[in-house]
Amino acid sequence: MHWTNEAIIRSHWSAAILDVVHHYGADNIYISILESGSLDNSKAALRELDAELETLGVERSIELLDTTHENEMAKTPGSGWILTSRGQRELRRIPYLAGIRNKVMTKLNALANRESGRRTFDKILWLNDVIFTTEDVTTLLATRDGDYAAACSLDFSKPPIYYDTFALRDISGAKPVTQTWPFFLAAESRNAMILNTPVPVKSCWNGIVVFQAEPFYKNPPLQFRGTPDSLAESHLEGSECCLVHIDNELSAKRGVWLNPNVRVAYNDEANKVVNPENGIWPSRSEKIKGIWGNRIARWTGSLQRFLERSVVRGRVRRWRRKKERKEEMALPKDEEYCLINEMQVLVTNGWKHL
Repeated sequence: MHWTNEAIIRSHWSAAILDVVHHYGADNIYISILESGSLDNSKAALRELDAELETLGVERSIELLDTTHENEMAKTPGSGWILTSRGQRELRRIPYLAGIRNKVMTKLNALANRESGRRTFDKILWLNDVIFTTEDVTTLLATRDGDYAAACSLDFSKPPIYYDTFALRDISGAKPVTQTWPFFLAAESRNAMILNTPVPVKSCWNGIVVFQAEPFYKNPPLQFRGTPDSLAESHLEGSECCLVHIDNELSAKRGVWLNPNVRVAYNDEANKVVNPENGIWPSRSEKIKGIWGNRIARWTGSLQRFLERSVVRGRVRRWRRKKERKEEMALPKDEEYCLINEMQVLVTNGWKHL
C-alpha cells in the first residue's frame, strides 16, 4: 500500500525490494502493491520499480489508481461512515485502510485458485514505507525459528521514541508504558526486550510484519477490518493492524512476537540512530535511563492508565446494553485491547483526529 511515498520509494524502498528479490529468487516471491490518489509522483516511481521487476521475471500486481481521498469522501455514505462531532457523516479512516489491505490480499487466493500455474505461499510479508534491508527481512522471518502466528519489527521516525503506538500492545494487552526502550508495562514483554529476545505481545505492526499464510487461505479467509460503525460513533477506534491479530486463530496457538533485532525507520536520520554502523542500540547509558524511566512511569502512571481503560470499557458496556446492538454482541473481549479514545476520518490530504 502506497500513498504519497515517492521520496522513500526512490531513495530506499525500491532498491530494498529488488535486493530481497535477488536474495530469495523471483520464483519464490509474489509482490502485490496498490497505490491510489497520491499527491506526489509515487505512480512514476512505482512504474520504474515495475519495469525492473519485469526484467527480473517477478510475478506481481502493481495497481496504480486515480481515486483520491476527495473522490472517496464524495461517495454516498454507507458502511464505514459515521456521524461525527462536526455534525456530518464522514468516512472513517480504519475501514477505508482495511478495505485497501483486503484488496491487496485478494491476489493470494486468486493465485491459489487460477486454472494454470497455481501458486501458494507459506508467509505473507507487509512492508511499510520504511528503510529496511534484506537482513531485516531474513531476521524477521527467522524469529523463533519460524514458530509464530506473526512477527514484527520496531519502527522509528524520531528515535528514541518508537512510531506505531496505535497497533503495539504488550502480552497483557496494555499499551506501552513509555515510548522509549524498554517500552512495556507487562513484565514478560519488558524482560524479553531487556534480554533482546523475541518479545511476546498481543499485537504489533511497527514497520514490517510477517504472518503465517495459512489463516488467509481459510474459507472464509482472515481479513482486515475496523470496529463496528456504531461503536466508533462512541468515539472509540481500533487499528486494523491490531484487530487482525485478535481475529487470527493462530495468535492464541503460536503467539505474536516483536523481534527487537529488527529496527526500521521512516527517514535516514532515524535509521542511523537505531542501526548505528559502530556500536549498539540502545547504548548502555540509554538502557539505564530507559529502565529507570520505565519504572517511574509504571509507578506514576497507574491512575492515568486506569482512567483511560475505564473510559474505553464504559463506552463498550453502554454500546452493548443498547437493544439495537444485539446482533453485534459477538465483539471479542480481546478487541478492547485495540480500542483507544479517538475518532479518525479521511480528509483530502490524509486523515484527521476528531
